[in-house]
Amino acid sequence: MTTYPFKLYVAFSTALLMSKVVAAGVPEVATSCQSCHSFETPAAIVEQNLQNRIAPPLYFAGNKFRRGWLIDWLQSPSQIRPSGTFYAMHTSTVDGEDFVDEGSLIPHTAVGSAEAEELADWLMTLTPKAELIAAEANYTPGNVSPRLGAMDFVKFKGCGGCHRDTPEYGGLSGPELYTAWQRLQPGYIVSYMREPAAWDSLSTMPNRAMGDIQIHKLTDYLKTLSGED
Repeated sequence: MTTYPFKLYVAFSTALLMSKVVAAGVPEVATSCQSCHSFETPAAIVEQNLQNRIAPPLYFAGNKFRRGWLIDWLQSPSQIRPSGTFYAMHTSTVDGEDFVDEGSLIPHTAVGSAEAEELADWLMTLTPKAELIAAEANYTPGNVSPRLGAMDFVKFKGCGGCHRDTPEYGGLSGPELYTAWQRLQPGYIVSYMREPAAWDSLSTMPNRAMGDIQIHKLTDYLKTLSGED
């Protein structure tokens, strides 16, 4: 029988109980999602401890995700954050190298195509951060050399300490980024790099105080990884 860390068990059990209280405006199709995700802004809820966060908040999902990706992913979910949670509770270290304990990960529920479209349509209406996206209107997607982009990502910016830019290489605690361009809206990527806390007050992503050129090059690298022209 698989065993789970006590803190995770308590957090998961509490979330399941809280899911019975439906946040205002949440459609029936999304009520079960509340067992792990928050649809309310931080001002409307008690500030939670990041160690107990099971899944990312979705109150700004419409500013963050691409609708098409949501529809596909909800029908066939895959692991985006290799360690499973915001703290590496599903990893172990052997000879100085981190590994994911695949057997302890809690799989995301899949839904049918009609429910996926209904969920995606509603999630795309959640856009409280529209002004942050609008502020990045000067970004025009481009491409960079994969070799130079990888060097910037890993060596100069240190992103590889938490994120993966390939399925095999990089950190385990942050979400993988080799599919970020397919998953996330360009304006969100740029804005989040600029000031992570403006999106999530509990974010552990450091603010590197980068300028437009640095941020745009990193964003272009993620686009290059997608293979999109």
